Amino acid sequence: MASMIAISASAVPDHLRGALTRWLLEVTPELYVGTVSARVRDELWASVTACTGDGMSVLVYPSDNEQGFELRTAGTHRRHPLDFDGMTLVAFQAGVKEEAKSL
Repeated sequence: MASMIAISASAVPDHLRGALTRWLLEVTPELYVGTVSARVRDELWASVTACTGDGMSVLVYPSDNEQGFELRTAGTHRRHPLDFDGMTLVAFQAGVKEEAKSL
């Protein structure tokens, strides 16, 4: 069954952005939204993770859990989703915080 997904992909190659627009609508720069099947969602995410590199990408899609959604992240500068007693929380990297303080 098809469901709505959102993908945020920053600092990714142009060819990946073009591939995402074949299936999804780019509603703002770097934010893609659309309704696709689970198989298409997983194939798109495989392409995103293969090309993200130093960028950052996030996939959000509906799920049958307490929050009603799941998320996946990819890239060097990504935030890490953590399971905390059935709830997904987002962990920040310590190095990013320290760099921001030094600026």
